[in-house]
Amino acid sequence: MEETIVAVASAFWLGILTSISPCPLTTNVAAMSFVGRRVGNPRTVLVSGLLYTGGRMLTYALLGTVLVASLLSAPSLSYSLQKYMNFALGPLLILVGMVLLELITFNVAGRGVSQAMQTRVEDLNIWGAGVLGILFALSFCPTSAALFFGSVLPLALKWKSGLVLPAVYGVATGLPVLLFAGLLAAGTHKVAQAFKRIAAFERWARTITGILFIVVGIYYCLIYIYGVSLF
Repeated sequence: MEETIVAVASAFWLGILTSISPCPLTTNVAAMSFVGRRVGNPRTVLVSGLLYTGGRMLTYALLGTVLVASLLSAPSLSYSLQKYMNFALGPLLILVGMVLLELITFNVAGRGVSQAMQTRVEDLNIWGAGVLGILFALSFCPTSAALFFGSVLPLALKWKSGLVLPAVYGVATGLPVLLFAGLLAAGTHKVAQAFKRIAAFERWARTITGILFIVVGIYYCLIYIYGVSLF
């Protein structure tokens, strides 16, 4: 039970870290501008935030379910994954940690969602927020791709939880927009201050998480690859 809670908490934290990282945060800011269009109608703003977050959750849940089921459906592949997952986790965690610390960078210019697509989304009114959540979830950038495919997916494979863990991750990736919608619905004028605090939080959270990933990755490598007994 405790291990399950740790796995869910890990997926949630990775989603939070994804949501406030510079590249994914840009898409969330775009979503916030969409959600905040009807600031005069608090209920609509809040529902839009919920739909956007729900769209992201649905996308990652479906991706996780399909990928985990596909990888585990082949008996030989399933056996290999279960046998060698601990061997692969170490190097994967180190690589993801290096990406978070920006020791490894990618010069990838994300195209995001085209203006034409955004116009079509706007034509859907309130339901466009859900579609936008789906589209932005699929707009992977280096950070989100590293965290989802390099951390959440291996975690889901290890626990054979292709639905729950990616869904928890998806909810967390949409939390800034949901928080923004809640602030607007409550009529607060402290949105700018909230974003400044998020930016400051992201810097140290990403650094600490990156260091922890590398430390845990080295630990996994020593234990499972090199057979070193540390205790």
